[in-house]
Formats: sequence, C-alpha cells, structure tokens
Amino acid sequence: MKSWLNWKEMNQERIVLLIAILIFIVASFTLPGFFTPDNIVAIVRSVSVLGILALGMAIVVIGRGIDLSAVAIMAMSVAWYLQLLNDGMADGAAFLLVISGVLAIGLLNGFLVAYAEVPAIFVTLASGSFVFGYVRSQLIAQDAVPVPLGHWMQLFGGVRYFDIPVEVFIFAALAFLIFLFLRYTKWGRYVYFAGDNPVSARNAGMPVRPMLVLRYVISALIAFIAGLLTAASLHSINTRVVNSTLLYDIVLVAVIGGIGLSGGKGGVRNVLFGAALIGIMLNAMTIIDIPLIYQSLIKSSILLAAIIIDGFLNPRDEQTAQQGDI
Repeated sequence: MKSWLNWKEMNQERIVLLIAILIFIVASFTLPGFFTPDNIVAIVRSVSVLGILALGMAIVVIGRGIDLSAVAIMAMSVAWYLQLLNDGMADGAAFLLVISGVLAIGLLNGFLVAYAEVPAIFVTLASGSFVFGYVRSQLIAQDAVPVPLGHWMQLFGGVRYFDIPVEVFIFAALAFLIFLFLRYTKWGRYVYFAGDNPVSARNAGMPVRPMLVLRYVISALIAFIAGLLTAASLHSINTRVVNSTLLYDIVLVAVIGGIGLSGGKGGVRNVLFGAALIGIMLNAMTIIDIPLIYQSLIKSSILLAAIIIDGFLNPRDEQTAQQGDI
C-alpha cells in the first residue's frame, strides 16, 4: 500500500497534465470553435487570472493554511481604487490608500492566525465577508465600478505581445518569482518546513509566526494584482464576483494540481498544471453550452473528489486536527 501511495503521489502532476492534454485534443476535434486562435487566447487569458490567484493560495496552503478572503480582497480593493479615481482623487494617493488597506487585511489575517491562533478558515472567511460588506456599503456606490476614461488601466488591458495578452506574461513572471522564492530562498524553504511540521520548525529556531503573517500578506498582494488585471481586461470590476464560484475554482486548481491541504507539499508547477486542466475544462463546458448550475455541480464534484483523494495521499496529522486548520 505504501508503494502504491508513493507512486500516485510521485505521478500526480503528470496525471493531471496528461488529462489536460487529453481533454484539449478531444475538444479540438469534437467542439467547433475550440481549436481557433481566438479561443486559445481566451483559454490562456482566463487561466492567467485564475492561476495568479492560485499562486497566492498555494503559498498559504503549502504553509498549512487557507485564504478564503482572496476573492473579496481582489474585487473590493480594486473597486474601491476605481471609485476613488472616479471621485477625483489623484492616482498616486488612491493607489497608496488602497494598497495600505490590502496590506492591513493581509496583516490582520496573518496576526489572528499566527498569534491569536484562530483557525485560518474562520479568520479568512470572516475577513472576506467584512471586506465585501464594508466596501460595498460604505465606500462604493454600485456593484460594477468602471475604469475612468483614459486611465492607464484601459491602455494596459489592450497591450499584447505576439498577439498574447499582457496578463499572460505577468502570470508567467509571478510564477517564476514565486518559484525562485520557494525553491532558492531561506524563507521560502521555511514555508515548506513550517507546513510539514510547525512544532519542529519552531523548535529549530525558524520564525514560524512571522512567516505565517508574511504568507497572508503575499496572498493579499497577489489578489490585488489579479484584480487590477481583471479590471484592465474588462475595463471595470464587478463586485458580484465575490459571490461566484471563483474561490472554489482557486482551491480546485491548487488541490487538483497536487498541493496537499495538510501542508508542506507542492509548488508552482502544481498550480500551472491545475490551472491548465481547469481552464480547458471550463472553456469546453462553455462551448458545449452546459448551464452554469451544472457547471457548478461538475466543479464541486471534482473538488470534493480531489479533497477526498488528497486526504488519502496526504493524511492530516494529530497536530493539524487539533488546530482545526485545513
């Protein structure tokens, strides 16, 4: 049994990649309009924003946590930023004010998890709900906030290199930077050590609590970047995305890509493979014209199956169960 589990774990990324390639090939031959330049660009573009959000989630999950506030931070911070611009505030001042708020939410999440020892699932769920409710009721006037005419985000959203949207290159750059951080920096390796065994990491002298705070700050900043790219692409941000299935898609990308929810396992490659599979699958379901309610059912079933499989491949230890973290 042990050798079977090790074999499955070793080949999980490869299996996900092969499934993504298989779906892509089948869809290319059977779905009209799938294998066209415009649709391929649409797939890559959708995968980019989803993948950027999943990169932030991956850093938190590898360190034995979860961030359910990511989508709320993404949508509401950018909506507030655009509202300030539409109200006449200078761009620099608006940006500094919003980025300060994003950092404050990330610090608050990290502090409550690391020092108050509140389970991450409850902290981030509460902070995400608070961010959405407060910004929507107090700081913005409508659900969809447009980008001001002539703003740099309007121009940035149309930038393409070799007919590829700029967000694809930003996703690649962020993925490379996070890969370097996790693989080649001391604090990046601490993420794995703390995720694998927080007590041993603390006894070894690693700054487990400050590192935990840092992970949630990084996740919040990455969510803000994803929101800026979304607004630049669509020329607006719709806050109703907070109530969509996007958060579940992010978790699905991380889990199905091979990042263990018990912590200490996974990396950027898992995010890339998971995002590719989910992006291709969602695009194919859209072309087939599967109703959204059934798409949600399919995604939730896949997520549930992925969590169950992850429970067998990466069992939670006693300490994780006592903490209540995912």
